[in-house]
Order: sequence, then structure tokens, then C-alpha cells
Amino acid sequence: MTPRELAEKICRHLHEAGHQAYLVGGCVRDLLLGREPGDYDVATDARPDRLQQLFPDCLLVGARFGVIVVVEQGVQVEVATFRSDLGYSDGRHPDRVVYADSPREDVLRRDFTINGLLLDVRTGDVLDFVGGRQDLQAGLIRAIGDPERRFAEDRLRLVRAVRFAARFGFAIEPATFAAIRRNASAVVLVSAERLRDELTRLLTEGAARRGFELLDASGLLPVLLPEVARMQGVPQPPQFHPEGDVWVHTLLMLEHLPAGCSPTLAWGALLHDVGKPATFAPPAGPEGRIRFDQHAEVGARMAEEICHRFRFSNHDTESIVALVAHHLRFKDVQQMRPATLKRFVSMPGFEEHLELHRLDCLASHRMLDNYEFVRRFLQSTPPEQVRPARLISGEDLKQMGYPPGPRFREILRAVEDAQLEGQLATREAALEFVRRTFPAASSGQ
Repeated sequence: MTPRELAEKICRHLHEAGHQAYLVGGCVRDLLLGREPGDYDVATDARPDRLQQLFPDCLLVGARFGVIVVVEQGVQVEVATFRSDLGYSDGRHPDRVVYADSPREDVLRRDFTINGLLLDVRTGDVLDFVGGRQDLQAGLIRAIGDPERRFAEDRLRLVRAVRFAARFGFAIEPATFAAIRRNASAVVLVSAERLRDELTRLLTEGAARRGFELLDASGLLPVLLPEVARMQGVPQPPQFHPEGDVWVHTLLMLEHLPAGCSPTLAWGALLHDVGKPATFAPPAGPEGRIRFDQHAEVGARMAEEICHRFRFSNHDTESIVALVAHHLRFKDVQQMRPATLKRFVSMPGFEEHLELHRLDCLASHRMLDNYEFVRRFLQSTPPEQVRPARLISGEDLKQMGYPPGPRFREILRAVEDAQLEGQLATREAALEFVRRTFPAASSGQ
């Protein structure tokens, strides 16, 4: 069963029970745009207790707001009772919910006109109380009613307006945009997790450059990500970056991010040069050039702070920080010793490191020789040579009479280096290498 089939089945069941029921919100918008909706929502005049009678196996995810989730064959559809919301003291949840009998009342509490459309599955008719179809045709993101009130109800809508405009290639209606600019500083009232998720969607829906240009134009960028805003106007050496300053370079990278890319790659692209403004040094002398010494290391620390601020998981934080920390290493790949290169390409998630490097090149000098070198190395080198099984362990060293201690690591590292260089292939050869290179008499030194 597909989400649409389940949503239509729910509507039919509600109709047969004597209730109004419509597809509502983003799914209707997407259908009218010729896009396949990611999920489906149903709005009805049936009260929550009645919904629980009609759908006894439903999930009560938002019962106090009149919202249930119907699950069938692993597919979920959210069903909500028509309502009006009264007061938003916390800038997110209504202080009080009043259930309504008409779909019009329900639509008037929603965020943007293009999300305020309803579809009658029996007739195919679209109910439009707020001019949403006209705004769809005109390519406009417009708040329903008073934009100041809509944004006061939920400050995340400030960012959602930008994301929708970027995703669909729409403009933001002038009064709505002016309200965003006036209220940009209030976006900090939204929880870090909700902001993180909204920014991640903006980065991964295929229009990241447009989204960040709008964040900048709306005044939201310096509030949400002041470290990224500071990239603007920071010049780069033209021989490596003919495209322009750090901000322009970053926008070009975002432009190349495809829809559906991984969140960690997207955030890595956004933050890979976040350390440049803090490490900028002008040319020293007539033959000098602009330098950003240690910008990868500085940027990695800044990226970690940003990830903590937005409450990323430990795994995602480690991945994003690693992308920032290691993005410059590709310039040395053709001069690396075999052991160093094999360790480099064996890093967790190396495919994202390689893709970040490709995007970095495409957004600057467009030279892909190091990228192609690594690709050829990976294609021509068997995985068992890139990541070979360890020949010996610390237990072997104990049995050889070496006392446990810090030197274990040095010995095992030397064995692994020799193995990766192709000098050792068997356990016996490794043991002999240890005896020869690290005499037992000096093992405790």
C-alpha cells in the first residue's frame, strides 16, 4: 500500500461515517505542482475521540492537538481534526486548541497559502480559501493572513519560508519577506534540533545555494550561522580560487550538492572553509600570496562547536568535523607513501571525503587530477591490500616477551607501515621484523 492509497482509504472511511475529510497541506501542493508527495495528511471534522473509534489501532501522537497517525502495512498517514489555535506563548505550540467544523477555519491557522489547499478525493476538487492556487501559479511564498502573526506563532516558519522558496524556485511575497527581516533575530527562540533539521533539509533538497542566498538576504544567516556569514568579502588567492571570495566559493559548492545528498556531506561542504576568515593573512611582499595557515584545523574546531550548538549526534559531528579537518590532504595524495595513502583512503566514510574534494575543485580551479589519482588507486588496488588484516597483535608481543606499555603501539604501527608498504606479507615475516627492528633488550626503553 502506498501513502496515497492509505490517505484516500482514510478519507473514504470518514466520508462513509458521515464526516468531512480532505487531503491537506504539502501533499496537495506537490500534486498540483506535478511532484510526488513525500507524505500525506488528512484533515477532518471528526473529533479525536471519534477518530479513535473509527481507527482503533491508531497512534495518539498529538492527541491534545487533535492529531492521530493511522498505520497500515508499514505506511503512516497523519489525521488531524479541523481546529483553530489560540495563543502561542512558547512560539511553537498553541496555548489552547478549539476544534472547528469547517475546513476554512482550519486553513486560516496554517503557515503559507501554498500549504493551505485541500483536495476532495471523491471529486478531485481543490478547496482554496487563501489564494494558494494563484500563488502556486505565480511562484510566490505568502504567509496566510498577517505574516507577523504567523511568524509569532512558530518562529521556525521564518526558515521554512526560505526553504520552500529555494526548493520550488519561488519568490517570497514582499510583505512576507519584510516580516522575515523584521523578525530574523527571533529565530533563536526555536530549539536547536528543529533549526538543525530545517537547515539540513535546505541543504539536501537540491537548492542549497539559493537557500543560503535567501538566508543571507533575509538577515537570518548571521543569526543562525554567524561563522558562515563572516565568509563574505574574505578574498582568496586568485591562482587557486579564480571564482572569488570564500563566500562565493562556498555558494558554488552548495550549488553542486544534488538533491538527496547525505546531511554530513552537505554540512561538510558548507563548513569546509569556515576557518578561513579567522586565519586570513594578506600577501607578505610583492611575491607573496594570501594565506590561510592552519585553516583546516581551526575550521574543524569551529565545525565541532557549530555541531554541538545544533545538537548533532556524536556520529554526525565526528563525520562533519573529519570532512573539514582532512579536506586539504588531497593536495598531497600523489606524493604520499603507500602506507600513508592507504591509511588515508581507509578513513571511515572516505567516499564523502572524496566527493567533498571533487566539489571543492569544481567550485574553484576545476583541476581534478588528485581526485582522478585517488579513484584510479582505489579501482586498481584490491581492498585486501588497502585494508589488509593485521599480521600480529599485542598478544603476540606479550608472548615474545615484550612488556605491555606505550611501545606496543609504536611496534604495531611499524609492522603495519611495513605491511602497507608491501614489505611484509606473513605473520612469520612480521614476527621476524619485530625481533630485528625492536630488540627485546630495549623493548622496555
